[in-house]
Amino acid sequence: MTTRLDGALKREIEIGGIAYVLTITPHGMTLVRKGKRKGFELEWNSLVSGDAALATALNASLTANLGGSAKAPASPGAREATRKR
Repeated sequence: MTTRLDGALKREIEIGGIAYVLTITPHGMTLVRKGKRKGFELEWNSLVSGDAALATALNASLTANLGGSAKAPASPGAREATRKR
């Protein structure tokens, strides 16, 4: 049996030798570099509907240049998180 997610669940993970904090909420997930405030946010609705993949493809096409020095987003469908007040 599964447990309903009612609040935020935070876990520290390491990606490429860099520490990040993954926060999972009923609305989505946020990945932030440890010690920072801004990161990447993905809402569950975007993930399920396919909007996340579309946003990634659009971002890659807009940031691509002939030199190939532009980097793709760190995670599919990620967008920069904003602080909610």
